[in-house]
Amino acid sequence: MPKPFLPLMGERTLFEQTVYRCLAQPGFAAPVIVTGAEHLAHVEAQLASAPDASIIVEPAAKNTAAAIALVALRAPDEEVLLVCPSDHYIGDSKAFTAAARAAAALAEQGWLVSFGIEAKRPETGFGYLKCGDAIGSEGFRVAQFVEKPDLVQAERFLSDGSYAWNGGIFAFQAKSFLDELRLHRPELAKTVEQSVRNGTDDGRRFYPNVEAFSRIHAESIDYAVMENTSRAAMVPADMEWSDIGNWQALHAARPCDADGNSATGTAELVECRNVLVDSDGPRVSVIGLSDVIVVVHGDEVLVTTAEGAQRVGKLSGAVNQ
Repeated sequence: MPKPFLPLMGERTLFEQTVYRCLAQPGFAAPVIVTGAEHLAHVEAQLASAPDASIIVEPAAKNTAAAIALVALRAPDEEVLLVCPSDHYIGDSKAFTAAARAAAALAEQGWLVSFGIEAKRPETGFGYLKCGDAIGSEGFRVAQFVEKPDLVQAERFLSDGSYAWNGGIFAFQAKSFLDELRLHRPELAKTVEQSVRNGTDDGRRFYPNVEAFSRIHAESIDYAVMENTSRAAMVPADMEWSDIGNWQALHAARPCDADGNSATGTAELVECRNVLVDSDGPRVSVIGLSDVIVVVHGDEVLVTTAEGAQRVGKLSGAVNQ
């Protein structure tokens, strides 16, 4: 099961949390989900409480610039789009909503807005945003987009205080985004437009034209638009955010005891520190270990050091989602 559709943090899956985080607040329209055909069944199974949601089914994975353009082309020009990855965890919904409203206010002025996640540690796995001049009371210009840094750079960013993590959450008017995409990636914009113009509706599903969509050059919104536009802005967001990018990130996001241990399922930990246990059935006992991760799923068992968790993808049975 791909990560978004797993209940890694609480009873709801990360995808369900993403959808309902907005549905629970006034002022948010029904969600539009962009997904590949291979995940359509998962999406529809977890949208039971969002009957007004619509779904765009991509014929192929072409990265985020094209995915967002599909939505923008089917939305009213002035509508503000809030773009959220479906596999992130946000613990503070009120802070998220406040950031979203601030981002929407800037978007209505023509800005293309990123959420600048408050950096809590010298993280080398994220891109960064450098905070520039203030834009009223809502946010700031983006002075610089920074690729994933090495540890020395990340420590400098943290001590500087003017850098935030780029969490991949955006807000902008549909027309503002499309104008910038047409300016900086005209061929990509043209091809997505052709795929929408020649696409087909099937109930709440929309299928872009396969032939046109297949010709799109895959590129992220960061490279295609955000790093090129002169209208890049950011709003600060301190909302208990995590991309749950690996087992260590999941451990950090989950509640832990005084020794840094976290256990889901039936488990007993004796004289352990910084141990994560996640079991869907069998009882797990861990004695005298530190910085270890134990995962049990059906008849599959993973035991790794926290450092080794970065290399799970090298296992012969691993499937990258």
